Amino acid sequence: MQTILLVDDEQRMLNLLELFLVPKGYRCIKETSGIKAIDILKKEKVSLVLLDVMMPEMDGWDVCKLIREFSNIPIIMLTARTDKLDVIKGLNTGADDYITKPFDDRELLARVHALLRRSSDGTADTIIMFKDFVLNTEMYSLHYYDCMSQLTLKEFSIIKALISRPTKTYTREELLNVAWEYETETDIRTVDSHMRNLRDKLKKAGFPTDDFLKTAWGIGYKWC
Repeated sequence: MQTILLVDDEQRMLNLLELFLVPKGYRCIKETSGIKAIDILKKEKVSLVLLDVMMPEMDGWDVCKLIREFSNIPIIMLTARTDKLDVIKGLNTGADDYITKPFDDRELLARVHALLRRSSDGTADTIIMFKDFVLNTEMYSLHYYDCMSQLTLKEFSIIKALISRPTKTYTREELLNVAWEYETETDIRTVDSHMRNLRDKLKKAGFPTDDFLKTAWGIGYKWC
């Protein structure tokens, strides 16, 4: 049984999320404090985090940043705010996906299923190589000589697609389908947001990002 950590300062929302998830076979841990949620993740085996943005003491963005310091666990941000800048901020802190309140229970379950399926997919080939790049599909990490970057699930899915078919130009729609398996109304500009975040992360880790991760203007992206 997979365990989902629910983090929201409203007990009513925690109970509602649990009501949706438990009948589908998930075990839920409910927590109203971001700080305590981080402690739980360090002690318990958790498969996914549903994390509210607006919380007292420590907001969801800060909690997400701290989680990413020690874990690449899938994180879905829950927000009552529809401002695209808030969504982008969530993605830039390392979240894999977001969902806006109020939400449809079917959409929530679809997003949860998709992220968990992707994170648990097994493969015989744990290493994908292209030139001097090595993508570890078990560790969700990208290596280039002495450089290494730990990836979120969305970042991993995008890089896996790009590096598996080098020189192919992927449209934004194709990358959206790669990283978001389910039918979704996710704004296509979310792909650009993830790519900016990915470029920044790789640059900070010492990767010569501009040399291999290219933008095909008006089309999408390619690895070359």
